[in-house]
Amino acid sequence: MREMLKMIIVLTVLCSFSGGLLAALRNETMEKIENQQLEFVKGPAIRNILKGSSNDPIADRFKIKVGETEKSFFVGKFDGKAETVVFESTGKGFGGDFGIMLGVNVADDKIIGIGVTTHSETPGIGSRAQTDPRFAAQFKGLPLAGDFKVKSEGGQVDAISGATVTSKGVAGAVTDAVKTYTSLKPQLAEKLKGFK
Repeated sequence: MREMLKMIIVLTVLCSFSGGLLAALRNETMEKIENQQLEFVKGPAIRNILKGSSNDPIADRFKIKVGETEKSFFVGKFDGKAETVVFESTGKGFGGDFGIMLGVNVADDKIIGIGVTTHSETPGIGSRAQTDPRFAAQFKGLPLAGDFKVKSEGGQVDAISGATVTSKGVAGAVTDAVKTYTSLKPQLAEKLKGFK
């Protein structure tokens, strides 16, 4: 009985030490992992959407709590004015979930661009949502009104040939992002004042 009690105490101490060490390691590397994701996964889409901005949008960012999560917003300055934000949304495609970045001009409530960041779509077909600049370009300049749909459903988005499910998913992700933007617009406008 005494040996069993010793073993339980030793295991408890080892588990506590290991758990504490793993928690410390996680906390230490969390910021580095986030920076790597920003630079290599989300960064290319953000920089493409905010091409021509006079600042570094990866460095100029802020977070707003949305429900239980915090959402990052990346600021673009054009002509000395910080009136543009880019943020992430998710959608469902043929191969599963994917991420998009949506850029919005807060002054005129228009889309300045979108970019797909992550996906599991079929290479050469659904993956063109990320690689075909013509697909993303059709969202530029659209007002933030109503739902975004593919043309076969009465919408304004030309679907990628052979990738209708992916195209619908991107349109749905843009619709969800617009709803998020609309609900947060007063907070966004206030936060952007700090970047002027």
